[in-house]
Amino acid sequence: MAEHGPVLCVHPSSCLVDEKTEVEVKHLPADYRVTLHALIHSEDGDDWESLGRYTSDSSGTVKVSRDKSLGGTFEGVEGMGLLWSMRPVPESKPGRRFRKINVQTPFKVTFSVYEGHLARVFKYHTPLTSATAERWYLAPEVQRVEVTEGGIKGTLFIPPGPGPFPAVLDLCGGQGGRVEHRSALLASHGYVSLALEYIGILTAEGKLHHVDNTYFETAFKFLQKHPKVRPDRVAVMGMSFGVPVSLGLTTYSQILEPRCVICVSGSHIMPHKGSLADVYAALQQNVDKIRYDEKMRIIWRDLLLPVPDDPSKKVKMGEIKCPILLIVGEDDQNWPASESAADMKEMMEKAGNSRLLTVLSYPGAGHLIEPPYSPHVRFSDFKLLEAKTKVVVLWGGETVPHSRAQEESWQKTLAFLEEHLYDNSREATHCC
Repeated sequence: MAEHGPVLCVHPSSCLVDEKTEVEVKHLPADYRVTLHALIHSEDGDDWESLGRYTSDSSGTVKVSRDKSLGGTFEGVEGMGLLWSMRPVPESKPGRRFRKINVQTPFKVTFSVYEGHLARVFKYHTPLTSATAERWYLAPEVQRVEVTEGGIKGTLFIPPGPGPFPAVLDLCGGQGGRVEHRSALLASHGYVSLALEYIGILTAEGKLHHVDNTYFETAFKFLQKHPKVRPDRVAVMGMSFGVPVSLGLTTYSQILEPRCVICVSGSHIMPHKGSLADVYAALQQNVDKIRYDEKMRIIWRDLLLPVPDDPSKKVKMGEIKCPILLIVGEDDQNWPASESAADMKEMMEKAGNSRLLTVLSYPGAGHLIEPPYSPHVRFSDFKLLEAKTKVVVLWGGETVPHSRAQEESWQKTLAFLEEHLYDNSREATHCC
């Protein structure tokens, strides 16, 4: 061992979550076996960890972006493997899901170097050295503003600068509540973004209230009228339940006329001019199609299958007039995203507007396609809003291909927004 021990360098030590981090260990003996370990304590109180086993080169250095992991939670040359391969520590309760609730604080990742090629149980070993890095969804000076105007509920994120900026109406999925992390990251890349709360809203009597289409139109109009927004450059991004809503309103609403639409892990199956309540109703009618895997984890993907032949039960994709980006995990066990994408493509080809459609379809990817380097979660607990009970849902996907899909689809999402919402003269792509 070098006289003063090894040095662990993490660069940058603070950055956005979609930026790559270089992890390097110096001043080791040559051909020395070490284990690199990463640990995050989540806001839910869970510990998530990863590890890679390495052997130093002739100069006593290990560089994660260059050297092969010889085993652990990932193998081979994987520069970001210490992040995307994270999983709950062995003593965790099953069904954990990795998520960021307070976007105004960073994830703090502790990287450590251990002597030898270890398995787990790191609490019984003392690291040779450690370093901490911060990973943010929110860039400096991005404003976070809670919105209740016009009866809508959400959080608005505004990039620094005079503007006006392009904007994104962000509709996350069926977990309900206010999900802010994606909107915060979009604002960090130069877009005003409204994380709209639309699922799980309760009445004064405590009953579940399904918002109607006017609610989404009001949110869209709110964005268009905001002084920091370019009214002709507003996009809609839907995830899961947000997909049929986004597509449906795009085809017939006289108010919601987005510049482009991004759809992640969803479907176009809903009655023509239908609403969120109609999507729920269609799912409820097919509860007999619910399946379970060998560990009794619930599979919902069959609830909307087969894709209807009746055009009145689907969004009229032939009437789409703006560019559409579909992001599909081919192992999605929650929504029939692959079958829906194929049908949407066929409908648009027949109508002659398929030039507007881009499909990113990823083998081995599941339902929860998040921004890059987020740990893959194949299954997790899920609270049923009306029943107020929890089930374990199978989301699908395998860690390596799912992680690849998250990285590529996010890069292509930003490029898609850049192409359709910004002028060619745009200079910067994010605020950091």
